[in-house]
Amino acid sequence: MKILDSSVYVGPNRYALFPIIRMQLDLGPLEDYPSGALGDAFVDGLLEALPGLHQHGCSYGEPGGFVRRMTEDEGTWIGHIFEHVAIELQDIAGSPVTFGRTRGDGPRGHYRMIYAYENADVGLAAGHLGRDLLLHLLPDDVGAAVRAWRAEDPAEEDAPPLPETFDFPTARDAFIRYAQRRALGPSTAALVRAAEGRDIPWQRLNNQSLIQFGHGRHGRRIQATITSQTAHIAVEIASDKEETNRILADLGLPVPEQRCVDAVDDALWAAERIGYPVVIKPLDANHGRGVTIGVADADGTRAAFEAAQRHSEDVLIEAQIVGFDHRLLVIDGRLVAAAKRVPGHVVGDGHHTLAALVELVNADPRRGIGHEKVLTQLVFDRQAERLMAAAGYAQDTVLPAGEVFYLRATANLSTGGTAIDVTDVVHPDNREMAERAAKAIGLDICGVDFLTVDITRSYREIGGAICEINAAPGFRMHVSPSEGPSRDVAGPVIDMLFPPDAPSRIPIASITGTNGKTTTVRMVAHLFKMAGQTVGLTTTDGVYIDGRLTVEGDLTGPVAASMVLRDPEVEVAVLETARGGMVKRGVGYRHCTVGAVLNVQADHLGLRGIDTLDEMAEIKRIVVEIARDTAVLNADDARCLQMAAHTDASHLCYVTMNPKHDLVRTHIRAGGRAMVLEDGINGQMITLFDRGAHMPLLWTHQIPATLDGKAMHNVQNAMFAAAVAHSMGLGLDAIRQGLRTFDTTFFQAPGRMNVYDGHAFKVILDYGHNPAAVQAMVDVATALEVDGRRICVLAAPGDRRDEDIDEIARIAANRFDHVLCRRDDDLRDRGPSEIPERLARVLREEGMADDAISIVPDEQEAIDAALSMAEPHDLVLIFADTLRRSWDQIKHFGSPAGRPGEDEPEPAVVVPTAETFEDGVRLPPPSASSMTLRVDDVEPPSAPAASGLAPIIQTLASPSGAAETTAQDWVHDPRGVYLAARSEPSD
Repeated sequence: MKILDSSVYVGPNRYALFPIIRMQLDLGPLEDYPSGALGDAFVDGLLEALPGLHQHGCSYGEPGGFVRRMTEDEGTWIGHIFEHVAIELQDIAGSPVTFGRTRGDGPRGHYRMIYAYENADVGLAAGHLGRDLLLHLLPDDVGAAVRAWRAEDPAEEDAPPLPETFDFPTARDAFIRYAQRRALGPSTAALVRAAEGRDIPWQRLNNQSLIQFGHGRHGRRIQATITSQTAHIAVEIASDKEETNRILADLGLPVPEQRCVDAVDDALWAAERIGYPVVIKPLDANHGRGVTIGVADADGTRAAFEAAQRHSEDVLIEAQIVGFDHRLLVIDGRLVAAAKRVPGHVVGDGHHTLAALVELVNADPRRGIGHEKVLTQLVFDRQAERLMAAAGYAQDTVLPAGEVFYLRATANLSTGGTAIDVTDVVHPDNREMAERAAKAIGLDICGVDFLTVDITRSYREIGGAICEINAAPGFRMHVSPSEGPSRDVAGPVIDMLFPPDAPSRIPIASITGTNGKTTTVRMVAHLFKMAGQTVGLTTTDGVYIDGRLTVEGDLTGPVAASMVLRDPEVEVAVLETARGGMVKRGVGYRHCTVGAVLNVQADHLGLRGIDTLDEMAEIKRIVVEIARDTAVLNADDARCLQMAAHTDASHLCYVTMNPKHDLVRTHIRAGGRAMVLEDGINGQMITLFDRGAHMPLLWTHQIPATLDGKAMHNVQNAMFAAAVAHSMGLGLDAIRQGLRTFDTTFFQAPGRMNVYDGHAFKVILDYGHNPAAVQAMVDVATALEVDGRRICVLAAPGDRRDEDIDEIARIAANRFDHVLCRRDDDLRDRGPSEIPERLARVLREEGMADDAISIVPDEQEAIDAALSMAEPHDLVLIFADTLRRSWDQIKHFGSPAGRPGEDEPEPAVVVPTAETFEDGVRLPPPSASSMTLRVDDVEPPSAPAASGLAPIIQTLASPSGAAETTAQDWVHDPRGVYLAARSEPSD
């Protein structure tokens, strides 16, 4: 059995709408050996190693179902058994999961096994340990066959050699310790469960207990039981036991007499002054480390002082208070739970030795390693040996019947103590005392350690004292007490962080599709930014926060989404959700507000197991499966239309460019939501239908990104952007204004139909790299009025199927006067000229003349050649791969400086305010041929306003007045009025 490949899905994916691990298995010879053929010894050995498998219901849905599957008839296959073993191993390590599924996948003996996880590292480790366990349980003859097969072809993801001997108990305990180091602690886990119960999203920010609840600007953080609201000064005070004692004493709260010392002689003096017995403990340690109670003489003082100084230079000598140890938990100023803590102990029966009694106690299934379970196992360590020696006992001592012997001096659960819930019987005076103490220190979550002989009676009557105040108190004793009911102590913390009606989520738009998604997400982000909101945007060129590029790269997967959702400034998240991220790791969030699918077209087929359009549709529909408010679907795409059956969103919004679409018209008549392109007297109108209302939005020619309505693919993108924004609550006026001010400049949408008019001919740059995208741009180039020739620089990525590359060439054939064929810088396993030669061959097959086709493999050389052959009034359409380099090459074509470097910054002139000019300040002329001016507090443009600004523009463009300057395209937003201007330098 080999693990050929494994993938960790961090969120909703094609297999499940929650995190899972997928392993591709090759059973090899084991395909011929279901459990029935492996014999009873195999099944019995497995159940002995993992008795919890008896509780697995499997397909029968009741305990014992899985064992029944293994033992009836021929049994079940080893891949299915492997799945259950991986689940059970996580369960015994304290990560309870239940979901799994194993299916045949590919050649004989190959299976796809998926199972849920809480921690990815633990889930993967459970898979590898489970494989080793199963292989070592095989009968000798079968095991020998498997070993021989593995030796012949060790094609495994991590193919470690199988040891001849295998000690499962040792490996299991090591795995549990490994899992414990990576698992959320019991307190953090309780808070996470409480947040999930209140539908509050959360993210783990490190490998320990740092958690963010909520998204964006609504985010709140915790680390264990320290919250983002916990005052640092309060933690510092609580950590200083001496200062805490003084503050509480000054308020009249009961505390023991105390002295802080740093030398043994001072410790002896303090103990004598306070009076024996005393407690000696470190000033700032926790979990009972270095604490000695019941110190009754000078020798004991010396020993206890030395033990305490191992943990802290300063040591506290404190009067010993008679009574039981109680933990009083105060959250947000209110006592929510109380537990009586009993040190780890055994009870004699007159027959068993101390060592045997400890084994019996540790046999309690509630006890585990560390914080793995609700109780911790007892161990014979230095403190236990000291207490036994003081009593004259040893591990082989038989304890008399009924005698209680404490192996710990303190009652911490982490050292084997037990907890008894006493919340309902705490005396009101003691409750008030604990709440006052927490407020006095200033902790929002506070553990008050209170010693009293009877918690049901007032400390004013019978005495008692606060021995310690704890910041970040553990919740385990309250969530899972040894005796008494469990208390919801995590819920009050979540309620404190998120009071009633306080939001925890920001609106999330998840937008996918084969083509158009990058432009659409940029449109949506622009609409919200123009409305004054801080937008987190993920795209193929990076992550943007409020319009600023914070991380550059193709960031459309779960990592980028996490960056946006944890950013404390973000109010709205607009997430381009690409196929690659969903196939590799799933979606990085459990739910979105709006999920939109623009189209499903032929691209990336044949990669990572996605071979057909139907399989591609299955991937892309994930965003509508997790949409809560609205699913926005392309009604003109049959595969998108079918996704309507897979969403639980409250609303369904169709987008169609066919006003006579029968299904959409029926949907509208039923009060449904739709964005429809309607024909009108002045052109085509984008119209919104919602709850029976007919609301014209704007004419397509009013949207700059549509090139006067001719770029129909951007008309559709604008319709989707409007549908998404409306579904997320943006007003229609804001949508209209946003679409009117969104253009396809390189700054606004790099690589998406960027038009450059700085030469005597028009240039359009686009990133189109699949047949549908190329078709859209070819249609635009054909629709535009061109007095000269049409020239195209054509390419296709090397990892596309041959049929897709051929289709790209067929689309461009005979639509241009000249086509230059090139390749990308990244060959992707193709030959140096394979792609351009293939494109050229298909162009010839489609009837283009040889002199109308050029093969220029290098991208930069191909662009130079196209620009060099262009004449006035020509149109050059360039399909580019390296966008920034190509755009700079277009802009600087023909300039004396030549072609700029890839990382050369784009020159710019910034004019902050109108007052700059009133003060007589003049900026130097720009070095670029274009600039953007910002003029605050100016009325919308009129003839006087434009003429008044003309001298300013003229001065900026050229102080000598030698350049002609024209102003165009006024743009408004709530923060000012923008004017885009262009200068045409002389010579």
